[in-house]
Amino acid sequence: MNFRKYLVMGSQNCNGDPAPILETAIESGITAFQFREKGDGSLTGDAKLKLGIKLRSICSRHNIPFIVNDDLFLVKPLEADGIHVGQDDHDVREVRASFPYKIIGLSVSNQAEVARSPIDLVDYLGAGPIFHTPSKDDAKKPVGPGWIKQLRIDYPHKPIVGIGGINESNAASIMDSGANGVAVISAITRADDIYKSIRKL
Repeated sequence: MNFRKYLVMGSQNCNGDPAPILETAIESGITAFQFREKGDGSLTGDAKLKLGIKLRSICSRHNIPFIVNDDLFLVKPLEADGIHVGQDDHDVREVRASFPYKIIGLSVSNQAEVARSPIDLVDYLGAGPIFHTPSKDDAKKPVGPGWIKQLRIDYPHKPIVGIGGINESNAASIMDSGANGVAVISAITRADDIYKSIRKL
């Protein structure tokens, strides 16, 4: 999986239909997509599933990996390529047992979280929040690019994706710190020019 430009998005992050945003983002160069329908104003139930099917179809058409955030019940109906979980979501052991052949990502923001997490069971680490992020009301304290450097030392062969407050002006610092890619939300969903923003990431 190519993590270089990883879009994370749900309807709550968009003004209007997320589908054309995803289409434009793919055409502009994103390499992976995570369906994160979570937080204030997000969809639930059938509406969430319907949107997931729509976005999954777009990713399939363009051969873009489709990852579901947290919701284990969506993995099979959406035929997702993988699932991403946070520290307060499902236990990684449970996720791996349920989906032995799916891509699994795990968010980590400090050494204590790493110490209690079965890192060997996940395919990549979501490191952050690196900077202050406006996209998550419950975001933890920013950890800075130094967190990427530390993880790279500790896990030299594990794919690492920086997330949290990343935009076209600071993405390079994340890559220079040893990340395999950057995950962004508002840098794309709120961009005046999606093509230009993605090209600069």
